[in-house]
Amino acid sequence: MRLTIISTPIGFLGSGRGGGVELTLNSLVSGLLKQNHSVNVVAPNNSKLSESCSSANLFTVEGYEQYSWQHQNYYSKTEIRDDSIINVMLEKALSFIKDTDAIINLAYDLQPICKTLEVDYPVLHLISMGDESLEISNIISKVYSYYPFNFAFHSKSQAADYPFIKEPIVLGNGFELSKYTFQNRKEGPLAWVGRIAPEKGLEDAAYVANEIGEKLNVWGVIEDQDYASKIIDSYPYGQICWKGYLQTNKLQEELGKCRALINTPKWNEAYGNVVVEAMACGVPVVAYKRGGPGEIIQHGETGFLVKADDKESLVLYLKQINNIKRERCREWVENNASSNIFAEKVVSWIKRVIKEYE
Repeated sequence: MRLTIISTPIGFLGSGRGGGVELTLNSLVSGLLKQNHSVNVVAPNNSKLSESCSSANLFTVEGYEQYSWQHQNYYSKTEIRDDSIINVMLEKALSFIKDTDAIINLAYDLQPICKTLEVDYPVLHLISMGDESLEISNIISKVYSYYPFNFAFHSKSQAADYPFIKEPIVLGNGFELSKYTFQNRKEGPLAWVGRIAPEKGLEDAAYVANEIGEKLNVWGVIEDQDYASKIIDSYPYGQICWKGYLQTNKLQEELGKCRALINTPKWNEAYGNVVVEAMACGVPVVAYKRGGPGEIIQHGETGFLVKADDKESLVLYLKQINNIKRERCREWVENNASSNIFAEKVVSWIKRVIKEYE
């Protein structure tokens, strides 16, 4: 097939600001190319694809960048501007209609979803977040009533955020496993990975590390400096080792040296990419059973799940983490979340939608 993929409008590909969508896009494109599909990618200016995606056609655009939805009030109204990045990306993607079979939209935004009702052409939406905006939830509900197969989700718990989705199409996610090296270590440091923002719950991981008297290595883009400063001020100097944002090849090398990953989301994670990235390196995970991680981690086999916000249970299970066989972690990823498996699921979904337009 000939496919066009719309990236997130939040940050350029490679900046880390797009969060999990950046990883999803690169993994998906890599998997599709291996299956000999032709792929166009439309993304913000300065974007770069990973090496495994080099044969894809990358088209970059400039425009006004809106605030990310998770950092707005749930009842906020969208300021729709013609020069917004999402509008310019959508216009560019639609220019390929005569030469492609479908558009796959990865942006959690109004305009691409609205456009589904305006064009007689397959525009598919892989929703990247739970219900973070009433306005977007309402437009998904409206479009879903006409085109139910045009929407897919990363996990069942994410789809459950939208009660009108009766039989969700759940695709999981995929990872280019050749980029992740298995490391069979059990004496390394503790790790936390994610955007440094309140919904990610870094303060709970810092509390846990402090309780057991260990430093916590933290990787990620600092989106909220005030939030990060409050955490720094709450614990002794050097308790948190800030490592910054790293591209996949460097991150996995450092992450693989860790004894465990602590995952502490305060919101309903759509999937939990960092959980799988850690497991791909052989690193077991102790996480809140909230959102996607609750469907990924096999309790007692690849890590431990605890009740959301139960910091004391995190402490308890971290003391048992060396009972987990790291080989099991890598094995789960190979069997459930490779880029090839993910691409196959996405292709089946695309073909199903295309049939609805014939």
